[in-house]
Amino acid sequence: METQNSKTEITYRRMLESDHPAAYQLSQAVRWPHRLEDWQFLHRVGSGFVAERNGQPIGTALCWSHGDDYGSLGMVIVSPEAQGNGIGGELMNRLLVELGERNTLLCATPAGQPLYERLGFKAIGRIHQHQGTIVQPEVVAPPAGESIRPIESDDCPRLAELAARACGMPRATLLNSLLNVSEGIVLDNDGELTGFALMRRFGRGYVIGPVVALDADRAKAMISYLIGLCVDSFVRIDVPDSCELSPWLNEIGLVQVDTPVVMVRGEPPHADPSMRQFAVSGQAIG
Repeated sequence: METQNSKTEITYRRMLESDHPAAYQLSQAVRWPHRLEDWQFLHRVGSGFVAERNGQPIGTALCWSHGDDYGSLGMVIVSPEAQGNGIGGELMNRLLVELGERNTLLCATPAGQPLYERLGFKAIGRIHQHQGTIVQPEVVAPPAGESIRPIESDDCPRLAELAARACGMPRATLLNSLLNVSEGIVLDNDGELTGFALMRRFGRGYVIGPVVALDADRAKAMISYLIGLCVDSFVRIDVPDSCELSPWLNEIGLVQVDTPVVMVRGEPPHADPSMRQFAVSGQAIG
């Protein structure tokens, strides 16, 4: 349902596919790296809203459901010349209504964090954003008896199980969508999967994530393998601050450039400590 603020002539409505080019231009205006194709993917796996002034989009916001109990939101962007008019807060309210009673996660920029705190979000951690171009990648071997191989169709149920354990919330729907646009590998120990990792086109090059594994050494083996597939290309990987990979990523040339705050409204997901997430699918979708 459309609503309008007559004083500022700002209209809010659901995002349509036809809004993707304007959304891309908004993200370019605030120097976010998303391509048009990235917007198309993020909207396709979720839902969103647009703020308009005189028919021109000046704000965006997207959200994603992860089962009945969890959700996430992101891509909350307001055109620089329209900021300070409460547009971000109005878009956020619509996302929260869309997600209902779900516990909701987001990654906050310093500019956005005060707004989110007013809406009941609290900080629970940080994401370390690493990026760079690797000319001569380091090769990290998997543990003895384990091998890296491409993901096969029969692996999908097991991947969804591993992802849910590592994240503490259902991931099958999102994972299936990611598999359609990603290059994926698993760590195989005589038929038993001990981890998996995906890489897809994003922004200036490629993004690696999610990466799910039993431990950091296995995660490093899969990450180094994927980096080897895109030598001389720009690579980004977003890792939780608790995953212990940041020093290694800096050493191999993927330099830490940002540390957005992870926030939750409600209860955070309870992950299984025996299976860990070493890189997220993306800061917005988790």
